[in-house]
Amino acid sequence: MKTYRLEFSQKIPVSLDTAWDFFSSPLNLSEITPKDMTFDVTSPIQKDTKMYTGMIITYKVSPLLGIKLNWMTEITHVKDKEYFIDEQRFGPFAFWHHNHHFEAVEGGVLMHDILHYAIGWGPIGSIANAVVVNNKINNIFNFRYKKVEELFGKL
Repeated sequence: MKTYRLEFSQKIPVSLDTAWDFFSSPLNLSEITPKDMTFDVTSPIQKDTKMYTGMIITYKVSPLLGIKLNWMTEITHVKDKEYFIDEQRFGPFAFWHHNHHFEAVEGGVLMHDILHYAIGWGPIGSIANAVVVNNKINNIFNFRYKKVEELFGKL
């Protein structure tokens, strides 16, 4: 099975505490996801809940053609104010491993995402990645970049 790796970085002019507080809340994910994906957290999560190791989060998401899919991720690692990792347990990918890193830098925070994913389906999955999936993921992170700038400003 072919796996793919993408990396994204962004600096924002906020404290590490502010960045961590926002990004470690599962309910804020829908705020930084394109509206056309109709991303809804379906887990019974309270507004002030923060991610923790072993946390299971369920979603409904429409990645393509408005078709709603169930997605379940587990937060497998958390180091407070440094990083957390989510891994898909059930969902649209054959494999999904997403690192979210946070580092205090002059004037704010550097956020760095490392994503490994696989589609499966052999050569058909490779074609799907080249034609649709890679572009869709990049578009999601481009949207996220702009939305984070809107919410927190530029550094």
